[in-house]
Formats: sequence, C-alpha cells, structure tokens
Amino acid sequence: QMAAKINEAHDHIAKAEKYLKTSFMKWKPDYDSAASEYSKAAVAFKNAKMLEEAKEAYLQEAEAHTNNKTLFHAAKHISSLQDMQRIPEAIQYIERASMMYVENGTPDTAALALDRAGKLIESQDLAKAVDLYQKAASVFENEDRLRQAVEMLGKASRLLVRQHKLDEAAVSIQKEKNMYKEIENYPTCFKKTIAQVLVHLHRNDFVAADKCVRESYSLPGFSGSEDCIALEQLLQGYDEQDEDQVHCVCNSPLFKYMDNDYAKLSISLRVPGGGKKKAPASAADAGEGGAGAGEADEDEYAGGLC
Repeated sequence: QMAAKINEAHDHIAKAEKYLKTSFMKWKPDYDSAASEYSKAAVAFKNAKMLEEAKEAYLQEAEAHTNNKTLFHAAKHISSLQDMQRIPEAIQYIERASMMYVENGTPDTAALALDRAGKLIESQDLAKAVDLYQKAASVFENEDRLRQAVEMLGKASRLLVRQHKLDEAAVSIQKEKNMYKEIENYPTCFKKTIAQVLVHLHRNDFVAADKCVRESYSLPGFSGSEDCIALEQLLQGYDEQDEDQVHCVCNSPLFKYMDNDYAKLSISLRVPGGGKKKAPASAADAGEGGAGAGEADEDEYAGGLC
C-alpha cells in the first residue's frame, strides 16, 4: 500500500511536469493544472510519510500558483508546511504572495497574510516576526488604516523588547504613540508613555525617559491622570536613587498588569548605584542589577524587586 502511494505521487509529479512543458503547439505552461497535480502528489507523499518529498511538492505547487497569479492559492500550502515544521520556506511564499496582493490592488489581504506569517514564525525567529509585523504595519499605514497599522506595530514593539533590542523598541513605541495620538486615542498614548519610560530607564537614559513624560503633558487628560502621577513618582524615585519608591511604583497594578514584556521590564527595573532600599541584602542585589538592567534576563525577572 505504501509503494502504491509513492507510485501515485510520482505519477502526479510526472503529469505536473508535462503541464509545465511548452511545445510548437502549446506556447504557455498550464500552471493551474500543474499546481493541482503537485498538490495531489504532496498529499500522496504525506500519506506515505515521505515528508521531505511532500514539502518539495507543496513548494512546487505554490510556485505554480504564483506564476499563474492565482493569488488566493499562492500560500495555500502553508497549513501543511506548518504541520511539517517547514515554516521558513512557507514564509517566503507568503511574502511573495503579499507583494502580489499589493500590486493587484488588494493591500488588506497582503497585510493580513503578513500578520499571519508573523504569527507562524514567532516561536522560531523573533527578528523575522518583527520584520513581518512592520511590513504589515506599512501596508496598512499606506492605506490610512491606522488602527490596524498600530496594532501591527504594537506586536513588533513587544517582540523587540523581548529580544532586548531596546533602542529599536524605543523608536517603535514612539511611532505607536504618534499613531494613537493621530487617531485621538489618548488613554492608550498614556500607556505607551509608560512603556517608553520603562524602555528608556532600562537603557540607562533618564533624560529620554523624562522627555517622554514632559511631551505627554500636551496630550488631553494626561496631567493629573493615574498614569501621569505614577510616572512622576517613578522618575523622582529613579533620579533620587530611592529603591523603595521605584519598587512601589513598578509593582503597582498599573505597571504589573501591562503586556507581559513590559511588566517584566517593570519588575526588573533597578535604580542606578544600588539605591537606598532599607533591607541591606536587597540593596546589594539591586546594586548588581543597576548598570546592566537593560540586559536583564529571565532569571532576574523571577523574584521582582521584593
């Protein structure tokens, strides 16, 4: 039975190759029929547990669909490739398909395809996922779909923080904040200011953190808000090397219940020079974390500041 499946797969491959050939009487390859045969071959290979051959057949199917500009099908093989952990190859075809969607006047579909690709690759390659989310954001932004664009940027910012690429994260969060301001979602601007401040303090750049807060006073409703008060307390505590005050703010619900990547920045924040925390052992621990806070890893997050 296994041999029969393998023979069936090879028959479909042979038919596909025949459809792609041109001759004196046949000037153009029949990409659609070839794609159909490659798809059938892939299923037969998969049933025969020949996953590498199945992968190749799916990629050839995608290639045929791409050449035929049948855009909806260009990335149809993705779910099967996902089953077989061949995601990087799948991503290449989604990117190619998304470019074609843009060229053919369906940018929304392109952006959604890039978003889906980002989700697929996130567990394997954070940097590539960031790239895909940023591309999706650009497509949405070009269409003046700012709400969708800023959602994609938010995903990119969080993954940059997760990789400790804090300089890039600071730029990305500022772009998010500008977009939220443009669509007049001011409460979310306040939350982005908190994220900015945490990133800048982990970069040991108090001046940049302070500037973000000063600039936020121009946002309607920021002055006197819960976010504003907490940020002023955090900056004061950090500037005065008051570990207790920083600990109090960073472990408040406002900070602890942010998106996980920012919450980790919050509970791992140390003041420079070790601070004035009352318990000597804790102060010593804090001192070790001060200069390298931007390099904080999972172990440092475990216990927080308490």
